[in-house]
Amino acid sequence: MSLRAKLFTGTATAVSLLLLAGTASAAEPGAPGVGDPYYPNSGNGGYDVSHYDIRLSYQPTTDVLSGTTTILAKTTQDLSRFNLDFLLDVSSIRINNKVVSYSRDGGELVVDPKGTLRKGTDLTIVVAYSDKPSTKLVNGVSAWKKTPDGALAIDEPDIAPWWYPSNNHPTDKATFDVSVAVPNGVEVLSNGSFLGNTRQINGWTRWNWRSTKPQNTYSTFITIGQFEVRQSTSPSGQPVVNAYADNLGEYGDAAKASVERTPEVIEFESTQFGPYPFEAQGGIVSPGITFALENQTRPNYSNLFFRRGSNTYVVAHELAHQWFGDSVSVHRWRDIWLNEGFASYAEWLWSEHVGEGTAQENSDFTYDSYPADDPFWQVLPGDPGVDKQFDGAVYDRGALTLHALRKAVGDDAFFSILKKWTAKKAYSDGSIEEFIALAQQVSGKDLKQLFQTWLFTKGKPATAPGAVAGVAAKQAPVEPKSYQKIKDTHALLGAGH
Repeated sequence: MSLRAKLFTGTATAVSLLLLAGTASAAEPGAPGVGDPYYPNSGNGGYDVSHYDIRLSYQPTTDVLSGTTTILAKTTQDLSRFNLDFLLDVSSIRINNKVVSYSRDGGELVVDPKGTLRKGTDLTIVVAYSDKPSTKLVNGVSAWKKTPDGALAIDEPDIAPWWYPSNNHPTDKATFDVSVAVPNGVEVLSNGSFLGNTRQINGWTRWNWRSTKPQNTYSTFITIGQFEVRQSTSPSGQPVVNAYADNLGEYGDAAKASVERTPEVIEFESTQFGPYPFEAQGGIVSPGITFALENQTRPNYSNLFFRRGSNTYVVAHELAHQWFGDSVSVHRWRDIWLNEGFASYAEWLWSEHVGEGTAQENSDFTYDSYPADDPFWQVLPGDPGVDKQFDGAVYDRGALTLHALRKAVGDDAFFSILKKWTAKKAYSDGSIEEFIALAQQVSGKDLKQLFQTWLFTKGKPATAPGAVAGVAAKQAPVEPKSYQKIKDTHALLGAGH
């Protein structure tokens, strides 16, 4: 959010033949990025990851993180070398059990197998490392958040390079096993299902988590510290793990009154967006961050969202990201409207569901709240640029865009579009252009001008979503009961990016 950083197990002879087959001139280095215009060095070319096994130890008093990450991948071209996105100090790298050489190029870890890795080769890459993540700076800042009793590896678009080597772009998803040992009395939270903790003989406890659905790198997290951990089962039968930092103070009850409703919110959003795409549920509240992030299966929330009492709107926002952002991720970071506009619209849907203002009322009041000369209307949600990627316009004008679509095609077609999108693109990625094409296909309408107006044209559109062109409103819209809570929520969400 705040930073812009960016099996094979055969015989030794067979491994050597795979590594050295062909001539060096026939192979090429993997690209240092996937070609994302916003972040040219984000991700890497030449291979596709299927699984990460992250096994670490962390000492909160010294901020030393050490251990190994094992990456299962397959080459997608003949490779002479390839990159991993990683910042910490490395002690060794092995490919299919063979020690290989490596070098650094900024935030890129360049791996040289000293031979050709043929296209289609299964790779087991083991990286051993030890370092203090908070000392690794990009543009003068570390995304690793050290706290008095632990640390939080939470950020967007980049957090992975501070704690595990990866192909760090949403277009290369994988399953994850995350295992972290910490001193007794310290908790470790992560994504997916909790596999239990093991008390070790040396005064440490190892915490184990597993994500069985494809997961992108920035939504993979660890939160370390002292927490009250609550485990339950949702009405749908899924495991629910919520955690609340011991030092939430007066915000603790309001946080619990909000996050404990996670299964209820998921149940509602499933009626709007389609079946919940993951295997577990939950949420974490901590003062270690000032924003919220849609970490897959288990969003992390700042305690500040609950400073004025319970707030289910931020919960509705981050849980909507489970469909829009986590299951269906951005193809390129300029497609961020597909994440934030949709999660913001989910707040309006939740408002209507709980009787605190309809989506139409929230749309009308939001549209009316920004004068035509407000800089808000100069940001293009469809391509906001790196500096404005998480601007308020991406959230609010993004939600207005969806309401304009809803009014243009009708409720049946609108919700059919959302459900078809989340089903067609599940566990993958998508672009704005692909969404527009689907919307036109499902509705049978030409919607190019609608999206051009709301996503790609500067200035305030002449009429609010659902208004009749040329007919002036008789009076100013009435503020919905939910509006101020949603506005406060967006102010923190934007500030955290």
